[in-house]
Amino acid sequence: MINITSDCDPYLVSPNLNCIKALVKNILSENNIKDAELSYIFCNDNYLLDLKKKFFNQDHLTDVIAFRLNNYEEQRVEGEIYISLPRAKENAQIYEEPYEREVARLIIHGCLHLIGYLDKTKKQKNIMSKSENYILNKIDMINLF
Repeated sequence: MINITSDCDPYLVSPNLNCIKALVKNILSENNIKDAELSYIFCNDNYLLDLKKKFFNQDHLTDVIAFRLNNYEEQRVEGEIYISLPRAKENAQIYEEPYEREVARLIIHGCLHLIGYLDKTKKQKNIMSKSENYILNKIDMINLF
């Protein structure tokens, strides 16, 4: 069974949960994952910065952080994905992408991390980017917000 929830800072506009579910279920299906419990938390830069400091001992802004809550060897995927919507908005402007597409990319990126994708090396980043683009090009982006 796949269960996907989301929560959002009340000062921000939350992405549509049905669209999040469609994106994530597509990713999980592509990777033959049939059992998952995922929570998306949409927040501001300061919230993610605090997480980055606390869990990674790094003091810089980021757009997405994913925490796998169970062991990667388990078939069931349990995790939390934190996304900074203000950072997504800024990145969308920098990369000249629609805001909706950038948020979708972060939703996908966080999910890919939880199923085992890495992005520490150039090769890993290329593999992850190809997977993100594959899903982005496969889905319909209407009504994410």
